[in-house]
Amino acid sequence: MEFLSTVIDIFLHLDVHLGAVISEYGVLTYLILFVIIFCETGLVVMPFLPGDSLLFAAGAFAALGSLELPLLLGILYLAPILGDSTNYWIGRFVGPKVQNSRWVKREYIDKTHAFYEKHGGKTIVIARFMPIFRTFAPFVAGIGKMNYARFLMFSVGGTLLWITSCVMAGYFFGNIPFVKKNFSLVIFAIIGISVLPMAIHLGKDWLQKRRAGAAK
Repeated sequence: MEFLSTVIDIFLHLDVHLGAVISEYGVLTYLILFVIIFCETGLVVMPFLPGDSLLFAAGAFAALGSLELPLLLGILYLAPILGDSTNYWIGRFVGPKVQNSRWVKREYIDKTHAFYEKHGGKTIVIARFMPIFRTFAPFVAGIGKMNYARFLMFSVGGTLLWITSCVMAGYFFGNIPFVKKNFSLVIFAIIGISVLPMAIHLGKDWLQKRRAGAAK
């Protein structure tokens, strides 16, 4: 039971434990990174996995030579593209049956759908930088039967922007002495920054509803 608890903790907080994982598993780290990013983007029940902070940490270790940057980028480009497509087809074929289940929060689906109504296909790109939204956006696109070729175009474009910016930020800034000394705090800061757009969006939505209610 203790072993299982340790594995789950590492899986959920790989951004913090990445150095230890690299030392322990070596080349298998690439597979672990692939699985986590794939699951975060491809399985609608796993929006809680690390994303931006994990990419930043991976970039920082690539700068140290612990990971090979070209291979790392290739794997990390592939994972969310395949994840998005998997999530899209799950939404398209089984979405209507599971969207009201206890495994999938209806609230997240509704908010993502509202985001689609406002931003259209660009939602796939914008959502890449917004935790939870990036997990539900492909699922909702599948439910709405968005043209797959168009969906894939936005998915690839969003992936290139997201992976490159987060990994290269870690590559160039992750090993600055202050960042290395306060790495855990920096990871929490990245998580906070990454959820900021979603918080602003939800805050604006709440204010609009409150004003609409006051006007009645």
